[in-house]
Amino acid sequence: MMKAPAAGCRGLAACALIFALCGPLTASAQETRPASAGQTLYLPIYSHMLYGNLGKRGVPSHALLSALVSIRNTDPRRPLRVLSARYYDTGGKLLGERLPQPVSIPPLGTHEIFVDQNDASGGSGANFIIRWDAEAPISPPLVESLHANMDGGKAVVFMTQSIPVADPAR
Repeated sequence: MMKAPAAGCRGLAACALIFALCGPLTASAQETRPASAGQTLYLPIYSHMLYGNLGKRGVPSHALLSALVSIRNTDPRRPLRVLSARYYDTGGKLLGERLPQPVSIPPLGTHEIFVDQNDASGGSGANFIIRWDAEAPISPPLVESLHANMDGGKAVVFMTQSIPVADPAR
């Protein structure tokens, strides 16, 4: 019997970790959600993550992360319109609008927003507030963010998922 090389074992372990982290998200995404003609969604974003032990200066190590925001129209018949995607930092300060004008997403289509790995402005508690609407009630979009850092021979990859929140403007 041959032994797998150590690098292969690390790759398999990383895949197992990714599946373990994504499993609960997949289960919640499979629940049937009531049709809606629009929502405001909160999506957690991590522009960096803290890890390890506290160093001599009393702070843990951190790794910068990129974030790929994916807004997926799950309705097979009708389009939706993304009205805004506002990016906020850990302190709740608005960093900017990442959608200069509304975007229409066709049935089963996807719109992506990318936050560079070098953009640490959001911090570990960053978030997007995403507003969308449709002409008639549709299956709500699936809005997730894939976070990644694959530098230095190590890989950190995980996902976050949006939740609907009350919108005082509606």
